[in-house]
Amino acid sequence: MFFDTHTHLDYLTQRTALPLAQIVEMAKQANVEKMLLTAVNVRQFTEFPQITAPFHQQIPFGLGLHPLFIEQHQPEDLLTLERALAQRAPNCCAIAEIGLERGIESLITPLLWQKQLSFLHAQLELAQQFKLPVSLHSRKSHAELLAILKKNSPDFRGVIHGFSGSYEQAKQFVDLGYFIGVGGVITYPRANKTRQAIAKLPTDCLLLETDSPDMPLLGQQGTANMPSNIPLIFNTLCELKALTSQEKDDLEQQIWQNSLTLFSAH
Repeated sequence: MFFDTHTHLDYLTQRTALPLAQIVEMAKQANVEKMLLTAVNVRQFTEFPQITAPFHQQIPFGLGLHPLFIEQHQPEDLLTLERALAQRAPNCCAIAEIGLERGIESLITPLLWQKQLSFLHAQLELAQQFKLPVSLHSRKSHAELLAILKKNSPDFRGVIHGFSGSYEQAKQFVDLGYFIGVGGVITYPRANKTRQAIAKLPTDCLLLETDSPDMPLLGQQGTANMPSNIPLIFNTLCELKALTSQEKDDLEQQIWQNSLTLFSAH
């Protein structure tokens, strides 16, 4: 069984015009039993409990304010997030998606970079307050994010979502108790550094994710990424680790347990 630990299913339904029920069924056909729906803006805080209600076992969700939209976020959005978490639905199990974005120059002006840092700190504090795990976006910001996580020495856990980087960087997050999100990037031979890092990491720190509808797999560029692609990512992971058939079964079970350990929605 598989757990897609990072999706934007609301955007997937918009992009493909497929009803959510059909996406859930397609995922199930691929043995993807659970999919974590992650938020990027305040509007979704009221939408997610409603759209996931018919699928509360299959679709746990997280609420958070994504750094890519830092220009739109308002300080009162953090208060709205706190209120939403205080009265969260049983299938709300994370603060997601939050983090840092240094890949877009317009978002790292002195003013907006400080705003990014401020929103991240505030949301990490909410994670501690509500004892919820975090799903962390980190693009060209591993060093900055690592310093923040070390300094806060949090008593919550989380995942570095869609990890792309070196083994040394990944290991530093793992040593702090964080999981590493393994996505479609490992299907690209050119992503050699990330592929080598994932191959070397211990299995007890790995999660699988699509970032659906984004981060398409090799050969699927230009199409919407689907949770049903998780087995393809898993197979690539098994190839990178050169696993036997029995070891594959063990890894599948290990990653399922990792996912439930972190995102234990009830």
